[in-house]
Amino acid sequence: MARAIERIERDIAGIKEAIRAIAVELQNAYASYLNTLGLAVRKQLILASYHLCTQGYPENFLHLSLNQRQQLQQAIRKLGQVAAEQLLACIKVGGDEGDEGVTSSLSSGLLDTSNSQSLGADTSNPIELVKWQQNLEEVTQDILKKLSHDANILIQKSGVLPKKLPEPILAAAAAAASEASGEVMPGPPNLLNLVIEIENEQQSEDSGLTQVMAINLRLGEIEFADVTLSSERRQIRSILVQVNKLGREYQKKHRERAIAEAEAAWRASWFE
Repeated sequence: MARAIERIERDIAGIKEAIRAIAVELQNAYASYLNTLGLAVRKQLILASYHLCTQGYPENFLHLSLNQRQQLQQAIRKLGQVAAEQLLACIKVGGDEGDEGVTSSLSSGLLDTSNSQSLGADTSNPIELVKWQQNLEEVTQDILKKLSHDANILIQKSGVLPKKLPEPILAAAAAAASEASGEVMPGPPNLLNLVIEIENEQQSEDSGLTQVMAINLRLGEIEFADVTLSSERRQIRSILVQVNKLGREYQKKHRERAIAEAEAAWRASWFE
């Protein structure tokens, strides 16, 4: 029985070593992915802003002076740059990826610290690795959501996006559209295009249907438009398949060890 437990312990040690190696591989894959995503987000934000200003509200955009248009364009580029930097700040790869391992830092301003998962240099628990990956995905979505919100407010303040569309309506419309966040929507990418009813508080007869077009950056559409990004996403999915397989083996071996130890304890305490 002792030899059986020793064998199980060796199996668990081997699985832990494999998990450490795949943790490094997963973090490196995400580092590359988030770098590519930052570039793609900047491009898609500019493209969505272009469609919003030229196809959504062309008259309003034409009312702006040349200087106002340039200031708006510059501010949009700045928002994209900041978002790209935030994406890179989500993950930092350090050390030699050997004995020193890897360290991770999640964007503090966008994440509830109670849910924060830091991937340490000795990550051998698959549950911790999966939690870290899920948390990273949540932060990425939060960055895109905040970027969309900031861009819409910026464009609204410039006078292009109508002032009659209050922020709660934009937020509710974006939330409704994000329910199918994994799908590619028809029409220009990363734009929210809905018809909603806005009631006039003073005269209900003035209520009517209003078309809403606003920026709504969606990860599925951003990946769809970028070959490199979609390829890196496939690589991450492939690594996660291996993580899940190792996780099942990890749990199975821990169960075997618990059973073997319980059987040994039973025999040690049994007297005729």
